[in-house]
Amino acid sequence: MNRREFLGMASVGALAAAFVTYRVLKSGDTEAPDPNLSVVRTEVDWRAKLSPSAYAVLREGHTETPGSSPLVEEHRPGTFACAGCEQALFASTAKYDSHTGWPSFWEALPGATTRHADFELGTPRTEIRCSDCGGHLGHVFTDGPQPTGLRYCMNGVALQFNPTAA
Repeated sequence: MNRREFLGMASVGALAAAFVTYRVLKSGDTEAPDPNLSVVRTEVDWRAKLSPSAYAVLREGHTETPGSSPLVEEHRPGTFACAGCEQALFASTAKYDSHTGWPSFWEALPGATTRHADFELGTPRTEIRCSDCGGHLGHVFTDGPQPTGLRYCMNGVALQFNPTAA
């Protein structure tokens, strides 16, 4: 065996070990609920409250198919709230068309969201969660419009739209 073969096999072995470790840790996820959350429910209660797709996104961190949410085309005045706990998250005045297929906003309402490091795809991203229930909403990126330069790329199934009363 030459050096190149050895390094190649070692690299594959390291990647396999990292993947197995990640899967084991992920499958054994017994993290206690965040004591700072104001909305805490059991898994049974979450499943009863949410549709299967909303549960997959909000509670398991999945991502909906781009372009699948009617909220991409929602342009009325109002507020976008968490589908899990109904906390107001984004004002309609901060929504814009990012051409990504997901509802996008240039800022969240004060104190409505929290940020968490996310390495799930192997590259660092910033996950956005609801500050009241901890539900996964999407990610924030630094390629958005001014005045913030941010793009909150949210899963529509994690949101509900509340129009402003006329």
